[in-house]
Amino acid sequence: MEYKISNRLKIGAIILIILGALGVGFGFWDSHQYTEDNITEYLANEEHHGEGHAEEMQGESHTEENHGEEHGETAVHMDESHGDDAHANNSEHEAEEHEMSHEEHVLHQLHNRPYAALYVAAFFFFMIALGVLAFYAIQYASQAGWSPVLFRVMEGITSYVLPGGIIVLLIAFFADSHLFVWMDPDVVAHDELIQGKSGWLNKTGFMIRGAIFLAGWVLYRQFSRKFSLAQDTADDNRNFKKNFRISAGFLVFYIYTESMMSWDWIMSVDPHWFSTLFGWYVFASMFVSGITVIAMITIYLKSKGLLEFVNDSHIHDLAKFMFGISIFWTYLWFSQFMLIWYSNIPEEVTYFVTRIEDYKLPFFGMVAMNFIFPLLLLMNSDYKRIPWFVVMAGIVILGGHYLDIFNMIMPATVGDRWFIGIPEIGSILLFGGLFLLIVFWSLGKHPLLAKRNPLVEESKNFHY
Repeated sequence: MEYKISNRLKIGAIILIILGALGVGFGFWDSHQYTEDNITEYLANEEHHGEGHAEEMQGESHTEENHGEEHGETAVHMDESHGDDAHANNSEHEAEEHEMSHEEHVLHQLHNRPYAALYVAAFFFFMIALGVLAFYAIQYASQAGWSPVLFRVMEGITSYVLPGGIIVLLIAFFADSHLFVWMDPDVVAHDELIQGKSGWLNKTGFMIRGAIFLAGWVLYRQFSRKFSLAQDTADDNRNFKKNFRISAGFLVFYIYTESMMSWDWIMSVDPHWFSTLFGWYVFASMFVSGITVIAMITIYLKSKGLLEFVNDSHIHDLAKFMFGISIFWTYLWFSQFMLIWYSNIPEEVTYFVTRIEDYKLPFFGMVAMNFIFPLLLLMNSDYKRIPWFVVMAGIVILGGHYLDIFNMIMPATVGDRWFIGIPEIGSILLFGGLFLLIVFWSLGKHPLLAKRNPLVEESKNFHY
């Protein structure tokens, strides 16, 4: 049976894109209402009204000698951005110089916010498609017998890898030092640590590596899709065998490039910090998000009377992966957090100090949504077979992993000036609408069953 994208879905996706674009545009306009001329008044009003952490930060800037140490990473970025020397005394001249640098830093953070909001949403939807691509390759390389009836759904979702990856790279290129402080020559000139990493952290290398990563992922997707469709009309299994071989090779390429991508596209927003576990941590987030979207789109298509060959055992297996990879993500999150927190090395622990002090709600909320909720919702085997229950769990998981990316990017770019408002919601609507339009358009191009796959009959009869 074939699927054609409905006019209602097309119009809905386009409306989301338009609303999202307006929200993003408003975010950029609003951020530029803050200028050097009115930033002092903004901070004075903020202190007067006692708005959250900003008042605490402003007050400490006048009362504590070691302001930079108290605010960890925020102060590090202030020093990086303006090259301030440590204060040796409390002279009036130095206090005035410090105050000016603080105002300039706050202004920079406010201007960073729409770029960061756009980047978080763009990467979130891109990582869903990339996670599905890895899951799809694993199914082929392992010759799994349960999943071929879902291949067309996976192929539809992976159609977003190319446009999504290009968008992420373009945002990174044009945002420049608004996202990546090491792209600012003035910062590099005053930061010996970043200078030592400049052989890797430079804009040319960043874009070249990004293009190589994206080209490899897209080439695999194109060839795998080609062989999958060719198998539908073939009279032998040659295309299936070709897909098996390139999938096995791709997984080797993927496991290296995904780690390097996570260093470049996410971890380098904090150029003074690193974690050897970070590549696996990002992989777990994209993997569970991708599997969740496979389940949700499959359930949607079944609700429209399609995918009649998909049964509750397939949904159960997808929900098991959602549950299992959520536990795997938690293991990686806790391993990274516990080791850094216990060792208490200043240049490492500041990463979590900043997030716990300034991002309590999204930080701990993300852990609850990505671990506690999946644990409670999906532990029972019977619930994994109930479509609406799986969708409810999926919404929580996707929301939690959006917050995960939010927590990775925002502290290094906007500090304690974060808020989930119009720029953030607009960015989600923009890329969510684009994602839906591209994915469902791709789903409508070919039949929803890979009918000549040698394992498809086993998949159709999958029951337990």
